[in-house]
Amino acid sequence: MDPTTLTDGAVLRAARPGDEPGILACIHGLALYEREPDAVENTVEALAENLFGEDPRVFTHVVERDGEIVGIAMWFLTYSTWTGRHGIWLEDLFVDDAQRGRGYGKALIASLAAVCVERGYSRLEWTVLDWNAPSIAFYRAIGAVPMDEWTTQRLTGDALAALAGMR
Repeated sequence: MDPTTLTDGAVLRAARPGDEPGILACIHGLALYEREPDAVENTVEALAENLFGEDPRVFTHVVERDGEIVGIAMWFLTYSTWTGRHGIWLEDLFVDDAQRGRGYGKALIASLAAVCVERGYSRLEWTVLDWNAPSIAFYRAIGAVPMDEWTTQRLTGDALAALAGMR
């Protein structure tokens, strides 16, 4: 991804080694916004390995302004058995509170749409908390539609371990 200059001299670009502390700060900011301030277990070291290690499977686009990471779009590939093509799952989209309203969120998500189009991927998907009205309004404004007939399912902790032990 080629860097793109945004408003106020901010730059949208692919994450690179050294960005991990700024990315982690955004993850913590998102956790606070989503009312889960103590839920983040991620570390700078884990981000370095997962984003820039031998076989990265998660990717991040960042907005950098005045030398600081102020926004992130963290994503990974999916696959549709129906279309026979990959897609992108947007795991986290976050722009620092003080930087909102500058178009950074739209630029980040548009950069993922561009990846989809350039690579022939069939879809860009994500979840949003049902109480997050500002984000839902933003997503509707850019043309996203809810998948009302689908609900996210998750196994973690003891339930995950118990099921794994049943093989």
